[in-house]
Amino acid sequence: MQKRRLGDSELELTTIGIGTWAIGGGDWSFGWGDQDEGEAIVGIRKGVELGVNWIDTAAIYGDGASEVLVGKALREIPESERPIVATKCGRIMQEDGTVKGCLKKESVVRECEASLRRLGVDCIDLYQIHWPDPDEDIEEAWSAMVTLKEEGKIREIGVSNHGVEQMERLQPIHAVASLQPPYSMLNREIEDDRLPYCGEKGVGVVCYSPMMKGLLTGAFTRERAEALSDKDHRSRDPKFTPPQLELNLEVVETIRPLAEEAGRSMAQLPLAWVLRRAEVTSAIVGVRKPSQIEETVGGGDWVLTQEELDVIEGALHLREEKLAQLGETSQGWV
Repeated sequence: MQKRRLGDSELELTTIGIGTWAIGGGDWSFGWGDQDEGEAIVGIRKGVELGVNWIDTAAIYGDGASEVLVGKALREIPESERPIVATKCGRIMQEDGTVKGCLKKESVVRECEASLRRLGVDCIDLYQIHWPDPDEDIEEAWSAMVTLKEEGKIREIGVSNHGVEQMERLQPIHAVASLQPPYSMLNREIEDDRLPYCGEKGVGVVCYSPMMKGLLTGAFTRERAEALSDKDHRSRDPKFTPPQLELNLEVVETIRPLAEEAGRSMAQLPLAWVLRRAEVTSAIVGVRKPSQIEETVGGGDWVLTQEELDVIEGALHLREEKLAQLGETSQGWV
C-alpha cells in the first residue's frame, strides 16, 4: 500500500488508517451501538496483515474501551509488525455518558499516562488534542503535550477538529504535525481553508469519516437507517434522516457504476476521492470486524481519472442544489 509522509513530521503513514471510534461501544453519547470485542481485535489484526501501518483511537471512545481493545490487539501482533499508534486527549466522560472538554495541563498529563497504560506502549506515536474545547485552553494543553514529547512519552503532536486560526495560535509554541478533520463527499468544509493552509504549512491531514459513517459504503439503506439503535449516535444525525438521507443515498446510486466499472467495491470510491487531494496523508476507515477492512483497504491505491471525478462532482453539485431547494444545509454534524 502507498505511504505518504505526515506533513513535515518523521511519520510515514499508509493511505488507509484503522479507525476505532465505533469499537468503543454504545454506552456514551457518541457511541455506535454494541460491539463484539473479539471481532474488533481480529479486525485490527487483519488490517495490519493487509498492510495498514497505523491505528487511530482516542481516550474518550467508550471511556477508554477502544484503547483497551487496541492494546489487546497490539499484544497479539509481532513486534516487527507493530503499527503506528495515534490517540487523543481533551474529552472527559461524565457519569451520564455525555462528554465535557478539558484541556488543563494536569488533565492532559493524566490522560496521556492512562492512554499509555491502556495501549501497553512506552511512547504514543501521534498525540492529538481531540477538540479545541474550551478554546481558551488550547495553548495550555499544547504546552503540556510539548513537555510530554520532551519526556519521550510522545513522538509527534497534532490536533483534531481545529480551525486555521487555532492552529496559528499553536505554531509558535511547537509545530503542528497534523490535523484530523472530518472530510468526505458529504462534508467538504475543509477544502476552503484548512486543506490549503495545511499544504502551505507542512501540516499532515488524516481525515476521519471519509465514508460519512457508512453512508457512502454502498451498503446503507433507508431501512438500515430506520433500524439504528438508540445507542448509535447516527440515529440522531440529520444526514441519516429525511430529507438528507434520501439525497445522500441518491448520490451513492449515481456514482456506484464508477466502482462497478473499475471492478472495485463501492466503499473504496469515497476513500480514493478524499485521497485525490495531495494535502491528505491518509483516510481513516472504521474497523468493527475483519470484513470491513478487507472491503475498504484497496481504496488507498485507487487513483481516480478526471472523468470519474467529473461524474462525482456532478452528483454532489446536484445534491447541493436539492438541499438548497429544501432549505437544508449539508453542514453541521461531522
